[in-house]
Amino acid sequence: MFEKIFKLKENGTNVRTEIMAGITTFMTMAYILAVNPSILSSTGMDSTAVLLATCIASGIGCACMGFMANLPFALSAGMGLNAFFAYTVVDNYGYSWQVALLAVFIEGIVFIILSLTNVREAIFNAIPAQLKKAVSVGIGIYIAFIGLQNCGICTNSDRTLVAMTSFTENFNTAGISALLAVIGVFLTAILYIKNVKGSILIGILGTWVLGMICQLIGLYVPDAEAGFYTLFPSMHMTDFSKLGETFGQCFKADLGSVGIFNFIVVIFSFLFVDLFDTLGVLIGVSSKAGMLDEEGRLPNIKPALLADAAATTAGAVLGTSTTTTFVESSAGVAAGGRTGLSTISTGVLFLISMFFAPIFTSVPSFATAPALIMVGFLMITSITDISFADEDYTSAIPAYLCIISMPLFYSISEGISIGVISYVVINLICGKSKEIKPLMYVLAVLFVLKYIFL
Repeated sequence: MFEKIFKLKENGTNVRTEIMAGITTFMTMAYILAVNPSILSSTGMDSTAVLLATCIASGIGCACMGFMANLPFALSAGMGLNAFFAYTVVDNYGYSWQVALLAVFIEGIVFIILSLTNVREAIFNAIPAQLKKAVSVGIGIYIAFIGLQNCGICTNSDRTLVAMTSFTENFNTAGISALLAVIGVFLTAILYIKNVKGSILIGILGTWVLGMICQLIGLYVPDAEAGFYTLFPSMHMTDFSKLGETFGQCFKADLGSVGIFNFIVVIFSFLFVDLFDTLGVLIGVSSKAGMLDEEGRLPNIKPALLADAAATTAGAVLGTSTTTTFVESSAGVAAGGRTGLSTISTGVLFLISMFFAPIFTSVPSFATAPALIMVGFLMITSITDISFADEDYTSAIPAYLCIISMPLFYSISEGISIGVISYVVINLICGKSKEIKPLMYVLAVLFVLKYIFL
C-alpha cells in the first residue's frame, strides 16, 4: 500500500527509513509545541487551546503535503510569524487576537488562489539556480545559528551582539546544558560519519538521556524561574474542551476600530513573510535532497504550495498563527526521508502529542540543538555547487549576499529579498539583462517597496 501511494522504490527509500525520517523531523520540530503556546498566550489566548490548534493544524498540513505532493516537508506554526502575530499585530498595533487570526485566515485564502493560478510556482521557477543553491547554504547557517542559540552556546552580548557562553558560570543550569549540546554534536557527527541509520534521531535521544543522568547525579539542577525545567517527562492528559476557546474565533473579529487599510497592511505583512519563508525552505531543502530537475525546478511544487496554503487557512480557524513549511524538515531529509510517508509520520506524531504533550515538550533544547547544527553542516555543503569564477561574479556575489543575510538578519525571507535585489541590480548594470527573467524584475521592485513602506 505504501509503495503504491508514495512510490518508495522510485524514490530510493523504504518504509523504515521514511518513518525514522518522520520521527527525526518531529523531534527537531517538537519545540514548537512549547514555544507557540507560550508566545500566543501573551495575547490572551488560552495556551492549551493554542497547543491543540497547533497539533491539529500540523497534522492537517502534513497530511496535505504527504498525500498531495508526496514530499518530505513537514508543516507547523511558523517561528517568526507567531512572534509577528503576538508582539507586533496584537501588542504593538493593539489589535485583538481574533483580528490577527482573521488576517491569517484571509492570507491563507489568498495563498490558495495564488497557488491555483501558478503565481507562486512561477516565482519559484524564476529564481536563478545559483541563488537557489545559496538559499540552501544560507538556511544551513541560519538553522545552525538557531541550534547554537537554543542550547545556550551562543548568547547575547551588548558589545559584540553575540558571544560564546561561559560554561562555568551557572554550571548546573546553563553551563551543563551548553556542554551537553557540545557532546551531542560530537555524538551525532560520529554516528553520521559511521553511516549509522537514524544517527540524528539517536543523537537527540542520546543527548536527552545524558541530560537525565546528569540530573540524577546532581550536575543538572532544575530552576523553573530561570527556564531550566526537569528533564523527566510527566504524564497527564490534555483538556480537549479548551479548543473551543479559539476555534472559529477568527470569524468573530471586530474590525470596527482597525480600519480597512491597516487591516490590509497586516494581511500583506503575513502574506509577504510566509510566501518567501515557504519558498526559501522548499528551495533549500529540496535542493539539498536532490529533488530539483535539470532546470532547478521542483516537480511537485504546485501541490506543495497548495498544501501549505490549506494548512494556514485551517490553522487560523482552529486558533493558531500561520502554519508553514518548516526548515527543520531538512533533518528528516538528512535522515533519508524522500517521500510524503515521512511527512505523514511527522503529522501522526503531532496528533498523538495532543494526548501526551508533556512527554514531547520535555525534550530539552540542548538535545535538539545538535541535530540543527549537524543538519546545518549538511546543507552548507551545497556551496560547492556555486561557481565563484570571475565570469560568474554577477551570480556569485548575489548568492553570497543571500547566504550571509539569513543568519545575520535572522530571516530566510530577508536573505531571499537581498539576493533577488542584488541579482537584478548587478546583472542589469553589468550588461547581462538577458540573464534576468521578467518576474525577477517584479520581485525586485516589490522587495524594494517593502523596505520603503513596511
